[in-house]
Amino acid sequence: MNPRKYALALSLLVAMAGTPFGIAQTSAKQDMKNAGSDTKAAAKDTGSATKKTAKKTGHAAKKATNKGAQKTQEGAQKVQNKTQPD
Repeated sequence: MNPRKYALALSLLVAMAGTPFGIAQTSAKQDMKNAGSDTKAAAKDTGSATKKTAKKTGHAAKKATNKGAQKTQEGAQKVQNKTQPD
């Protein structure tokens, strides 16, 4: 029995057995970092979409209000023209 033969085999076995645990810890940590980055990016995208939608809605409301006021003024002018004595 040669102790060196067993020592080499034992050290290889320990090295190979320890490797997956080290990789799993590193990848789990990286997965958490990636999840945080993805969440941040999604929040930014949502905020941008909300801002864009609010701006479009505000523009449409302003346009509709101005158009309504213009039509009201036109209608009032027609009534005024009809009621004035010639």
